[in-house]
Amino acid sequence: MRVVVVGASGNVGTSVLEALARAPEVESLLAIARRRPRAQFAKAEWAAADVSRDELRPLFRGADAVVHLAWLIQPSRDPATQRATNVEGSDRVFRAAGEERVGALVFASSVGVYSPGPKDRMVDETWPTDGIPSSLYSVHKVAAERLLDRFEREHPGIRVVRLRPGLTFKREAASGIRRLFAGPFLPSPLVRPGLVPVVPDTPRLRFQGVHSLDVGEAYRLAVTRDVRGAFNVAAEPVLDPATLGRLLGARPVQVPARVLRRAADLSWRARLQPTPAGWVDLALGVPLLDTTRARAELGWTPRHDAGAALLELLDGIRCSAGIDTPPLAPDGGGPGRLRELLSGVGSRST
Repeated sequence: MRVVVVGASGNVGTSVLEALARAPEVESLLAIARRRPRAQFAKAEWAAADVSRDELRPLFRGADAVVHLAWLIQPSRDPATQRATNVEGSDRVFRAAGEERVGALVFASSVGVYSPGPKDRMVDETWPTDGIPSSLYSVHKVAAERLLDRFEREHPGIRVVRLRPGLTFKREAASGIRRLFAGPFLPSPLVRPGLVPVVPDTPRLRFQGVHSLDVGEAYRLAVTRDVRGAFNVAAEPVLDPATLGRLLGARPVQVPARVLRRAADLSWRARLQPTPAGWVDLALGVPLLDTTRARAELGWTPRHDAGAALLELLDGIRCSAGIDTPPLAPDGGGPGRLRELLSGVGSRST
């Protein structure tokens, strides 16, 4: 098989490259990123392309499968730039894949595509996918899935898979995740169990995580097995305030949802951190995921539990861990995080 991975240099993309390189069915990989990385992966060659504007058909020619991961979370203060990649760029990827008649198209959807749902039980892939309207990330994931619905109707001969993972962690992605969600003012050496005094005990603050390498394995299975449709991907345990408190050695303190949201909004507006309040709405709104279908039909089982994956990420933040790709490089924020500061903390991509 020849597999093209679009958006291959980030947290999930690097894990997908590692997983596909181990697959005997995969003979070669074309890894596409906006900025060509220095990091090398087995069986892979790099190509630079921006899904929002560059010609994609020649890159997809002869591909047995295309994995579409390219997505912008920042700049959070520039919705038009995000939409150009996330929605219009996804449409361009889908159209190019259809025109080149690739064998399979695997799309990186998310738990964020789901409508508000229960926190006391799991839901399967039939739960409504109208998203969380106040979260731009969710709105864009919903729009991309609607485009994928159209693609499936127009190209019934192409196998389409959409993976919907929970929050995705690994140590090597720590520097990139810190830049995306916490910003330049986070004191990284203090991010360790025992030094975090409290966690917010907020109603509905219950979410799921999964190790990035386990997500990469789910993509490998989606590429190499004859499956179609949507698959939830998440690991146990559910990360609720009590579990987070045990993991971090912290005390859960009751915080109303409106206070948590207001704090996120004010700190974002003050440019103290790059994450708008819609992410709080997303965390509190989306349901918990039932992964039965992924386990039964993909044959997927996570090797890491969610708590261990989160602790691994926090250790990576403390140590400024990363990979030599532009999104994940430890020095991606510039000396003393100066480039992050000059970006306006969410106004421009670093």
